[in-house]
Amino acid sequence: MTTYAASTTSIAQPVSEHSRLRDAATDVGTMVGRSLRLVRRDPDELIMALVLPISIMLLFVYVFGGAVQVGVDYITYATPGVLLLCAGYGASNTAVTICQDMTGGAMDRFRSLPILSWSVIAGHVIASVLKNLITSAIVLAVAVAIGFRPTAGVLGWLGAIGMITAYVVAITCVAAFIGVSVRSVAAASGFGFFMLFLPYVSSAFVPPSTMPSWMRGFAEHQPITPVIETIRGLLVGMGSDAAPVTGLGSTAGLALLWCAGIIAVFGIAAGWKFGRAGRG
Repeated sequence: MTTYAASTTSIAQPVSEHSRLRDAATDVGTMVGRSLRLVRRDPDELIMALVLPISIMLLFVYVFGGAVQVGVDYITYATPGVLLLCAGYGASNTAVTICQDMTGGAMDRFRSLPILSWSVIAGHVIASVLKNLITSAIVLAVAVAIGFRPTAGVLGWLGAIGMITAYVVAITCVAAFIGVSVRSVAAASGFGFFMLFLPYVSSAFVPPSTMPSWMRGFAEHQPITPVIETIRGLLVGMGSDAAPVTGLGSTAGLALLWCAGIIAVFGIAAGWKFGRAGRG
């Protein structure tokens, strides 16, 4: 009888684990679907996420591009940075959306439902990543239409997509933390737009070597620069000085370490803040 009971327990345990995983996936999927439906009902967010980066790209290429000497067509140099601008704007919208849920009573309703609490934040993050990847693809298509000519092969494209995805997840985790931490939508919007402008102080639009020494040090060592250098190296095979890229493996490794660290710190912090708000 004892042997039979032990066997039953050992067999039932995997079923229980499978059930929990299935329930978690269902809860997260429900929250992702909710976030995507919000975009369908109010598409202005998605439209602006496209219009702003494309407008900035056109401005830089056709107004400032002739004055910026980077050794190649400016569209070739600037496109990776524009893709990160696109991600930054999408993330800033996520911070606002989460804050609206936190301050508008939606989170209280979610906590009254039989769902995993962290699935709410996970749903926002995953939906934001999906939206950002779609808008990034459209922005990239516009860049190709006005002269961007990537030279990457299949592996280069896969690597670039993976790098963009890692960055989008990282910056969205930062946005989620902002959304659950601030007390007003205006504050969420302000902090969110800070992320939008970080690429300007990097190698996104001008080589750091052209910056003042105090700014150059920051530009060369902030997290966004190795991400941009990796994407640029994979897509067009050049570095920030427009020379053939070297040391791409170490640059990509540094970029991934930055992204992983940001995801770990801000993802955990966002979940902790959300749980603490629920107990409060």
